Amino acid sequence: MNKLNHVAFIMDGNGRWGKKKNKSRNYGHLKGVETVKKIVKSSIKLKIPIVSFYVFSSENWKRPQKEISFLFRLIDNYFSKEIKSVIQQGIKVNILGDLSKLGKKINSSLKNSMKLTKNNKKIIVNLAINYGSKNEILRAFKKTKNLNLKNFEKNLYTQNMANPDILIRTGGHQRLSNFMLWQLAYAELFFLKKLWPDFNSNDLKKITKKYKSSKRNFGAV
Repeated sequence: MNKLNHVAFIMDGNGRWGKKKNKSRNYGHLKGVETVKKIVKSSIKLKIPIVSFYVFSSENWKRPQKEISFLFRLIDNYFSKEIKSVIQQGIKVNILGDLSKLGKKINSSLKNSMKLTKNNKKIIVNLAINYGSKNEILRAFKKTKNLNLKNFEKNLYTQNMANPDILIRTGGHQRLSNFMLWQLAYAELFFLKKLWPDFNSNDLKKITKKYKSSKRNFGAV
């Protein structure tokens, strides 16, 4: 049975879900946050050590400014209201991405959340915010002296973490969208038609069960 160390999520379909419900795209993003909370709790029950969520890509700045502002308010409000609960659940928050381009308020909120949860050990929750894998790889290359695989990987945002065993993408599209291109080299990929707010604990359980019984060769026979 395969050991499961890390599950990564591309949470596609929040805006479409909101429109489908005759509401706004922002309503879909609001419901998407609720799904993240449920999936983190389920991941703790399933004893998954690391989960990563693609929250906001370096390409998402092309979206309407109102939607971008709402997304960052959502993130800020979540950590303002939920940080005690996050700490109590034993969640260690880690941010992947370039925080320098974010506003002072959200930047401070994210850094504070990492600081307050740094000693938690039940689960690591990576939030990829202003993240682009190509930029991450270029950044790591520039920082690496005595270039080899081991030294290079020490300069990725995911340094000292196991690479994802599973990638789950909701929303019907079958692409990686510049997410963890290096880390996903040997991941099992699961693409679901469900939109992210409809993704649930049973979906996660089914996928992890399938993964654990699959044959993984890593280039061997």
